Amino acid sequence: MIFDVIVEVRLRPGIADPQGATIERALPALGFEGVSGVGVGKSIRFQVEAADRVAAAGLVDDLCHRFLTNPVIEDSFVTIVEPVMEGA
Repeated sequence: MIFDVIVEVRLRPGIADPQGATIERALPALGFEGVSGVGVGKSIRFQVEAADRVAAAGLVDDLCHRFLTNPVIEDSFVTIVEPVMEGA
């Protein structure tokens, strides 16, 4: 089965986010008041082939920890979309 995967990578709480801080400071000058808590991360989308959802989740978890994130300063949030069976 082929699963669609979305991995969102965000800095862990307490880790400085200079990009997010710069954006947040600039917003009032652009007319956007009341915006706070701006954080910058990355979104990675791909497909993975696996026997089932559990196997896909295990593969993606390993991929996140070994390659897609720096687990010391980043957290990953994974969404795995079940394949749609045609004719169902």
